[in-house]
Amino acid sequence: MTIFIFLGSLLGAMALGIPIAFSLLLCGAALMWHMDMFDAQILAQNVINGADSFPLLAVPFFMLAGEIMNAGGISRRIVAFAMTLVGHVKGGLGYVAIVAAVLMAALSGSAVADAAALSALLLPMMVAAGHDKARSAGLLASASIIAPVIPPSIGFVIFGVAANVSISKLFLAGIFPGILLAVSLVGTWWWVARKEQVKTPPRKSRAEVLVALKDATFALVLPVIVVVGLKFGVFTPTEAAVVAAVYALVVSTFIYKELKFGQLYHLFLAAAKTTAVIMFLVAAAMVSAWLITVAQLPDEIVALLQPLLDSPKLLMFAIMVLVMLVGAAMDMTPTILILTPVLMPIVKAAGIDPVYFGVLFIINNAIGLITPPVGTVLNTVAGVGKIGMDEVTRGVWPFMIAQFTIMFLMVLFPQLVMVPASWFIN
Repeated sequence: MTIFIFLGSLLGAMALGIPIAFSLLLCGAALMWHMDMFDAQILAQNVINGADSFPLLAVPFFMLAGEIMNAGGISRRIVAFAMTLVGHVKGGLGYVAIVAAVLMAALSGSAVADAAALSALLLPMMVAAGHDKARSAGLLASASIIAPVIPPSIGFVIFGVAANVSISKLFLAGIFPGILLAVSLVGTWWWVARKEQVKTPPRKSRAEVLVALKDATFALVLPVIVVVGLKFGVFTPTEAAVVAAVYALVVSTFIYKELKFGQLYHLFLAAAKTTAVIMFLVAAAMVSAWLITVAQLPDEIVALLQPLLDSPKLLMFAIMVLVMLVGAAMDMTPTILILTPVLMPIVKAAGIDPVYFGVLFIINNAIGLITPPVGTVLNTVAGVGKIGMDEVTRGVWPFMIAQFTIMFLMVLFPQLVMVPASWFIN
């Protein structure tokens, strides 16, 4: 009955068009009423406690770093550097998009920010070169969702707080899987674009490569600082977010000199608005998370899934399918906040490593950003690239299937995540 009340109130509120954060609060109130313990003061206290978290301070700073990166010329220099490396290869602009996406992922942690930058910079170039617009938009969308997997990642921060798992370990464990996702895109792009007749730019000289590298050096140093700092315990993920934001600000204003002080207000405002939405979602979700624990809902679900607990791979496969279905209808942040408190007790009961689960969970949620019908990143690419949503959806399928294939390979072979993670974490 408790499960029915939880799902019924949450899905019912969402079906009525109530925003997800308020739906979570209504769900919490319904659970309190069902358990005969309704108290508005407890509700308000849990909302406040939900947002009162030091690790969550990383969110506004990573959002700000992404805004500064796009406005301050950092994204453009990364794309220009990638162009000198692989732009001359047949279908080279697609490989440029993938390389640039990986480099930008190590700067912002936001799929939407990367999607906006890549679409604005590369989609017109790919279309002008003769690539199919829908396929190009699909590649850019798929490449952008590497951002929540490679550190720094806002998704890992939110999951780490909700699941009480080390964010630093999640960051470091996400490096190799993120690269695997990029490799899957390289192979898929080669396959789908091999017969296209496109104009290939001439190979850049070594001098031109060095000039582009020199121009992008300050941008490329940041991910090294973040990874090395986390690896050797120089700073926490929250402090890494501050370092990223301040570094991006200094580079954009004083070194590249493309960001004017008059623009800062709008950048801070944009980052604050996005952060406010995320933080309110987190605060509202913590009410439901607390009540889920009080109602012993995880125990009921563990009992239902008891036959699968002896087979961790089969359990992970079932969980991944569930997350795929939810991710198709819901954005990344609410999916993490709603499912994490329900799934973590099951994962622990089955003896699955929480870091391993967290990496696959975030990969699945990241791919959900390009899964119709919601697909936040699909909408971003469609809006920025001035292309129909149906066209982007048509173009994204091959790349989305490739990334889901990599994810399920990680389910079958956990070593793909845990062995490389041990190189960085230990």
